[in-house]
Formats: sequence, C-alpha cells, structure tokens
Amino acid sequence: MQITQYEDHIFHDLGPDLVLGLVEKHLGVELTNLFRPLNSYINRVYELEQDNGNGLVVKFYRPGRWSTEALKEEHEFLAELATEEIPVIAPLPLKNGETLGNHEGANFAVFPKRGGRSVDEFDDEQWLQLGRLLGRVHAIGERKQSRSRPIMSPTESTRQQLNYLLASGQVPPETQPALKRVIEEIIVEIEPVFEGVQPIRIHGDCHFANFIYRPGESFYLIDFDDMVMGPPVQDIWMLLPGTLEDAFVEMDLLLEGYETFRRFDRRSFRMIEPLRAMRFVHYMAWCAHQVAADGMTRVVDDFGTHAYWSKEIADLHDQLERIREGAADNIGNML
Repeated sequence: MQITQYEDHIFHDLGPDLVLGLVEKHLGVELTNLFRPLNSYINRVYELEQDNGNGLVVKFYRPGRWSTEALKEEHEFLAELATEEIPVIAPLPLKNGETLGNHEGANFAVFPKRGGRSVDEFDDEQWLQLGRLLGRVHAIGERKQSRSRPIMSPTESTRQQLNYLLASGQVPPETQPALKRVIEEIIVEIEPVFEGVQPIRIHGDCHFANFIYRPGESFYLIDFDDMVMGPPVQDIWMLLPGTLEDAFVEMDLLLEGYETFRRFDRRSFRMIEPLRAMRFVHYMAWCAHQVAADGMTRVVDDFGTHAYWSKEIADLHDQLERIREGAADNIGNML
C-alpha cells in the first residue's frame, strides 16, 4: 500500500469562508455565519446553520483514505437504508443531484444535523432495539456487493494492514520481525474460520459511540466511514460489554431482536476472537495512517515507540493463545 502525505492539500486549509461558500454554492441554500468544528480523528467536520435555523453538518473526507468510488458506495448504502426508513443519517443531495461533492480534489458531503446522545449502558429493551436495528441493516446489506470497499478477512484486510505497517517506517527495525511473525501466525490460525463465510455490506465499526439516542425515537446508527464487506457478527461483538462468556444475557437479547428481521448464524461466534485480533492490527494500521497523513496521531501518545510495539506484540500473543483455546466455542454453541 502506498504511503502518501498531503501537507499541501486544500483539506489542510479549510476555513469558514471557503467552507460556507462551497456549501451555499453546491447545496443551493443560504447560511448564517455559524462555523463550528466538530471532533473527528480522520476527516474535517463542521457544524453549519441555514438561515431558516436548520442545522447542517459538512464532512470533508481525508484525501487518500477512500477512493471516490468507495465513498459513493457508502452513500448508496446509506440511501438504501434511509429509503427503507432505517434510522441512519444519509447525505443530502447537492444541486447536481449527487451526494458527493468535490473541490480541488477534496471530497465532501453535507448531512442534516441530528442531535442525540451516546448511551454507554443499555437496558434490556435497548438491547432488543439495537438487535432489531442491526438485523434490518444487514438485511439490506446483503442485497448486493460492494466493489470498492475492503473485504474483512485475515488473508485480505489483515494481510494488507501488516504490509502497510512494515512499509510505513513507524515500526522500529528491531521489532519488525516479532510483529510480522505474530501477525502471520494469527492469519494462519484464523484463516480456516473464514472459509465459506459470505461477506455482506456491514457498518464495520459498530461500537456504542456510533449509536445516538433520541428520546421518543429509535436509536440512530451513525458514521459509516468504515463500511466494509465482512461477516455480520463483526457489527455485533463490538457492542458487548466484555467477552462473549461475560455477556451471555446481552447477546441473547441482541439476537432476539436481530432475528426479528434476519436469521443469525450462531456458528459465527467462533469468529469473535479472531475478529478481535484483526481489530488490534486494524487499529495499529489506522494509527499509522494518521501519522503518515499529518505527522501525528491524537489517540495514542506513545505510538511508534519501542514500548508501544512491545506491548502490542505481547497483546497479540495473548490474543493468539485465546484463539487457540477456542474461548467462545462452548458458549457460542449454547446460544
């Protein structure tokens, strides 16, 4: 994977006049002077306001992360979900009828603002709601394939992430062999688990912070930036408040809601610990991308140090042992 920096890209020089002017021009609306940057590790996101008081959010996508085709597939998936009245926040059509705008190589989209709050501890009814929501999302996700999004599998996405890390210049030479060895062992160990599994379009980063709660309404599923082709269980295990062994009740409720709309293959529980290992590698590569793009990562203070890689390698070895022990097999068969 090519490692490219974009210091001179307009993405790094977005200001109020430029952003407000672009949205007014491409969306065909009048805006107030509100220009409020919102938190985003990857993209540039700003809250705006129409002169009628309606709020907007404009997102400028980090260059080099996704192709234009991949971004369009994300928007198409959101449009399909919104058409089926599934609670997501789809981008607004611009004056040209498209949802993806471009200015001097910077892709952007405009969304209606939807307030809400994250919930970090769900009650029984909310677990059922989340299950129903994900069941509906996956029922739409399996209708067609994505051609431009990554395929979540050890031999594809994890292998690519390993190659990226080794080429990034951010892994000290003395730790590269150990990192490469343990990730390759994990790939070999978990590859058989993915055989015969049909990937579908999924959210891909389905943790609790990507659900917003609006009183009197359903949960909204937000931030489809990491949409991938992957196993449905990926969108489920990350919501659990612990390992599968420690979250039997929560998983049972999730699946009760989920299977209102789509059958869930319980054999895929054996994929949870492999997917957790793949998540470790994904996160390392994600941090490396941030450093390559702007010289820093804002989420890991010691990223790239010898101490950081030593700890990550030890964690990967621990996770490999957990996989070999088949930690989720027995409880998965019981559900």
